[in-house]
Amino acid sequence: MSENTKSLNFLEQIIEEDLANGLDPKKLRFRFPPEPNGYLHIGHAASICLNFGLGKKYKAPVNLRFDDTNPAKEEQEYVDAIKKDIKWLGFTWDKELYSSDYFEQLYNWAIELIKEGKAYVDNQTSAQIAEQKGTPTEHGTNSPNRDRSIAENLALFEKMKSGELAEGTHVLRAKIDMSHVNMHMRDPIMYRILHKTHHRTGNAWKIYPMYDWTHGESDYIESISHSICTLEFKPHRPLYDWYVDEVREAKLIRPKQREFARRNLSYTVMSKRKLLQLVNEGHVKGWDDPRMPTISGLRRRGYTPQSIVNFSETSGISKRENITDVALLEFSIREDLNKTAPRVMAVLNPVKVVITNYPKDKTELIEASYNDYVDGFGTREVPFSKEIYIEKADFQEEANKKFFRLKLGGEVRLKNAYIIKANTVVKDDNGEIKEIHCTYDTESLSGSGTEASKRRVKGTLHWVSIQHAIQAEVRIYDRLFSDEAPDSHKDKDFLSFINPNSLDINKNAFLEPSLQSAQVGDRFQFQRLGYFAVDDDSTVTNLVFNRTVALKDSWAKKKVNKQREQSNKPDEAIAKIYPFAGKYLKAREEDERQELVSNIYELSGSVSLDKLLPLVKIAQTNKEFLTYFMIMNSQKVALDLSDTATFDLLNEFVGKGLQMKNSYVRFRAVDFVRTYPVFKDNHIDLLQVMATTDMNTKIVALLANFLS
Repeated sequence: MSENTKSLNFLEQIIEEDLANGLDPKKLRFRFPPEPNGYLHIGHAASICLNFGLGKKYKAPVNLRFDDTNPAKEEQEYVDAIKKDIKWLGFTWDKELYSSDYFEQLYNWAIELIKEGKAYVDNQTSAQIAEQKGTPTEHGTNSPNRDRSIAENLALFEKMKSGELAEGTHVLRAKIDMSHVNMHMRDPIMYRILHKTHHRTGNAWKIYPMYDWTHGESDYIESISHSICTLEFKPHRPLYDWYVDEVREAKLIRPKQREFARRNLSYTVMSKRKLLQLVNEGHVKGWDDPRMPTISGLRRRGYTPQSIVNFSETSGISKRENITDVALLEFSIREDLNKTAPRVMAVLNPVKVVITNYPKDKTELIEASYNDYVDGFGTREVPFSKEIYIEKADFQEEANKKFFRLKLGGEVRLKNAYIIKANTVVKDDNGEIKEIHCTYDTESLSGSGTEASKRRVKGTLHWVSIQHAIQAEVRIYDRLFSDEAPDSHKDKDFLSFINPNSLDINKNAFLEPSLQSAQVGDRFQFQRLGYFAVDDDSTVTNLVFNRTVALKDSWAKKKVNKQREQSNKPDEAIAKIYPFAGKYLKAREEDERQELVSNIYELSGSVSLDKLLPLVKIAQTNKEFLTYFMIMNSQKVALDLSDTATFDLLNEFVGKGLQMKNSYVRFRAVDFVRTYPVFKDNHIDLLQVMATTDMNTKIVALLANFLS
């Protein structure tokens, strides 16, 4: 089997098999078929990327078809929002179509089925129909109306269509098999009466087709070759095929329905009904609230199209339902913004610093780069003056040796500027510090070339000049739910898990003046604080920023502590290796570490991956990452990468390892990717940068060989 064949997902394999069996590549056509009854969310993004990705791979057209068969829930607002989201993600559809375009054709086909004795009108209640359908283990029973004459069925169906009959009184059902093992085949409903105004057809129709009847026939009309659906439609596939086969002409392509698992994300809900409930009950401020998993919410929060596409590709597709950790989505946006967002300075929780030996009326314009690590971002001038703001958390009157920020008697460097030393503080009547009085080293300006400018101090702080700062509103968003699976609890309502701290509005933030010209949607890294984007509510006189994501996953430590609480004793298998891993983390001498490495490798042969995953999940430090990379790099552990959740976890683990400060960690991470190249594409940009900029010659040599 070729390397290319191995890398195909199971849907691509199906398409490749069809092509190998004679399907004309020119007949390939895909579609994305949203129902316009809500805004698209991150789960839909997976389907968008999949269908349009297949179109791109096979140079085949992709239709955008709105399955608008329920006027009670569908609105033009949703149609417009869906089109905007798809365009924003960077995809272009071939044809914009609507199931309502086919209402007349669907009606005519239904008439033909009635005339052939394959459909009938039933006037039982919905409860009666449901009861007669039986159970998965018991056959259904025929409706007393199943043997109505063709003439009577045609007359009743015409009355349904003309609006003479009330809603809920009559339906049209396909006559298939009430004893079929698949309950969807037990005389399914094809049409129901709805006296509602449709967003496109107005009041022209009083009957509307059910989704199952509409779905396959619409695919057939549009000559869709492969109808890619989510997994819940798999039981519907026999009905899809039955409907298509009843109307298909032999010369036209028969669409093939195949299914993949929908994208579920931790710490959120993906049901449109529940998302609508959040909106209608005011738990959020609309479909585009930055806490929502909707594409519009993510866009407003500051996510980039590329980060969502990368997330969808990294997550992959699966045949089994699983939950993707939201941390992978957050990792995707961090990775993208780390490469694209300019670095600027902002102070969110300010305390005043007075530089006592700095001239009162003096202002310096200090040239500062928008990115110290990557060329091409450009520079701006940042004003420096006698009085500045720093973060309150960056100062302590007394602190231990591990506090590398400002403390009385201690020195720090101000980013791009001078080294300052804290001498005294001024407090208010409540004992709160309101001013920190410092002196600055007059020769220590960064980049000035003086000996003092090269002097190293352990801490570097961001700051803004009080005289020149812009006051702004900053909205700190966090996860909307405090539970990983808020709608999985049978005994609790999902709303009970809403995180009360999901939004913190700070109207007392101060930004460097270069941000005055920032436009809605612009994204920045506030140095040492996180990534932020200009919100839609911003005006010329009132800038509003949303925090897109923190620089680090603040939930990871909580998760680690919870896992450690739940598992104080390691599994019997991992217990063999755990002591050596623990000793390695404490080892100081290189010889001792090498001996422990050998022991780790030796023992890892008897430890399966599922026993290692708990360790991988809680890796936080350089040494922890290195230890677990060594275990996996022993190549005695079989990696089952067919499981999406496992792949997601290891992919995130590898990505973090590649960016760790310790060169040994980075080397092991690169070696791991070389051993398992399935991870290569997910980190190719980072690997290419490392190949040209990494200071470790072993890493560069390994990458040069691997990437070539």
